[in-house]
Amino acid sequence: MSLSLVQSRALLGLEAASVTVEVHLANGLPSFTLVGLADVEVKEARERVRCAIQNAGLEFPSNKRITVNLAPADLPKDSGRFDLPIALGILAAAGQIEAARLAGHEFAGELSLSGHLRPVRGALAMALALHGRRVATRLVLPAESAREAALVPGAEIYGAAHLLDVVRQFLPGGPAAGDAAEDGWHRALPAAAGPAAAAADLADVKGHAGARRALEIAAAGQHSLLMVGPPGSGKSMLAQRFAGLLPAMSVDEALESAAVASLHGRFAVERWRMRPTCSPHHSASAVALVGGGSPPRPGEISLAHNGVLFLDEFPEFQRAALEALREPLETGSITIARAARRAEFPARFQLVAAMNPCPCGYLGSTLKPCRCTPDQVARYQGKLSGPLLDRIDLHIEVPAVPATHLLETPAGEASAEVRARVVEARERALQRQGKANQALQGAEIDRHAQLDAAALRFLQAAATRLGWSARGTHRTLKLARTIADLAGAGTVQAAHVAEAVQYRRALQQVE
Repeated sequence: MSLSLVQSRALLGLEAASVTVEVHLANGLPSFTLVGLADVEVKEARERVRCAIQNAGLEFPSNKRITVNLAPADLPKDSGRFDLPIALGILAAAGQIEAARLAGHEFAGELSLSGHLRPVRGALAMALALHGRRVATRLVLPAESAREAALVPGAEIYGAAHLLDVVRQFLPGGPAAGDAAEDGWHRALPAAAGPAAAAADLADVKGHAGARRALEIAAAGQHSLLMVGPPGSGKSMLAQRFAGLLPAMSVDEALESAAVASLHGRFAVERWRMRPTCSPHHSASAVALVGGGSPPRPGEISLAHNGVLFLDEFPEFQRAALEALREPLETGSITIARAARRAEFPARFQLVAAMNPCPCGYLGSTLKPCRCTPDQVARYQGKLSGPLLDRIDLHIEVPAVPATHLLETPAGEASAEVRARVVEARERALQRQGKANQALQGAEIDRHAQLDAAALRFLQAAATRLGWSARGTHRTLKLARTIADLAGAGTVQAAHVAEAVQYRRALQQVE
């Protein structure tokens, strides 16, 4: 009888819980049993591990009763990340590698039938869990996953290409793990940041001075934005250039965003510290948008964390999907609860939405007459509920640009110039309150969004006349605070409030 223990990790949301892979070899009727609340993908590891060990030229204990337990037993385990620790546990229990030398290491990796290691989801989340809990251990991963996990500062990550590359490090009397220099085994180091990809420039947009100003305000204060205009007026063009106005990501922000993308298998090292922009199709379901499933997976709002979520054809999304955006727009996170488990994902994104004013798209346009009836317009705009619109800070109209203006107007202000002003305004807010203006809550709004006497009277009159809710009033106040930051003003003045009020107008209705 022999027993070996190998450490690994299971993913539940962004939490990478520790899992101990216990392997026991005993005499008896030959069998291979895997227990511990394993999903179908994990149970299939029995055949992958058997073939990988044999095809690597190692001895698989076919004449033994093999029992593999993934502890704790009540934690769900999915994917093929446990292939490598199971294989090492079998080899250690059989005495082919030294079980004692596996201590101080954690392993994850999917095995091919030939023994090659395939990348796994959530490598960055695993490294972040070790870093956050200050666990001093070496993490051994497939080479591609190791490049991703090495982005975590101070992490000790090793990459391997084949099962044999890992086995060589733990042979009896072999070199200490990490000291050997085989081609397939290496210490993974953080990748050097490559040249930033050329983003679409705001200079390409001609005209639309009001829309450009709204984009600048939204970027400076992390505010959400709704653009309304006829087809072809430039709404999508403006939205695609919005991310280029945002400040560079900090390391902590980049790690949070990259960890979520890693859970979904969509992270690329080449896009390190680039703000994500997610543009789901309007046929996306509520689960695809906010996350869900079993085990819970992040949705588009979490993949857009610290970046931009662009929803084109806003009213065409399913009503349930749009209403699911309410809480994340307020809290910056999403909690997915199931009967047995719950998972929380970050979702502090900037919403940029675009829509037509009516079904035909030409309500109020000078290009073509609108052919929609009042009932059709009301039904179309009614797809967006009042509580959802109340949570969007800026509502602007994007009129069509005449052909003469489009062809004769020179290029507009470049994104770099606008971004410089945005960064200055953000710095003022961070020095004053430690967070963006949009994130202010409760007493923080009264303390930091200080109004002079004229501005206070103006805001009270506007809120009363327009029938704003408390949320709408507070969002206008935060919007005015951002406008004041862009102007370099210490207090919010009446001119700042007046401009903010213009961005809270309701959708145009037909007479």
